[in-house]
Amino acid sequence: MSSKKDDLRSEYPPELIRSGVRGKYAARYKEGTNIALIDPDLHELFPDSDSVNRALRDYASRAQGSAT
Repeated sequence: MSSKKDDLRSEYPPELIRSGVRGKYAARYKEGTNIALIDPDLHELFPDSDSVNRALRDYASRAQGSAT
């Protein structure tokens, strides 16, 4: 169960939190992010980015070949 209490660990000094810049990387993230979520039942077949990219390239190659 979650509480509204501040759960900052004692080993993290409050100055560390206050020194951060909110949204520092937001614009860069928005420009360069291309994320697709894989459904859990497909994760065994496509466990990483390389396997997804190989499958998509194979699919694209076959789709382009059948379109001509």
